Amino acid sequence: GVNFIPSLGGHFYSVGNTRARGRNGGAMTTAKLRLAQVAMENKETKISELCKELGITRQTLYRHVSPDGELRNDGKKLLKIP
Repeated sequence: GVNFIPSLGGHFYSVGNTRARGRNGGAMTTAKLRLAQVAMENKETKISELCKELGITRQTLYRHVSPDGELRNDGKKLLKIP
């Protein structure tokens, strides 16, 4: 689990979170991209849950994979597909 500590400003910061504050998501990796492709092919996949699970933003997801699971240019670049 993640522990939250209050700051003086009344905001809560997670302890042990390696990501910089203010960023919603991490980088897309080849492993995440493959998982996303398979998940996107399944019409029942909830995009918000997929993004949360992979630790990426919706914007990052759609930049790499189309809604039907097809690779986009950034996805092809990541997987080194010409």
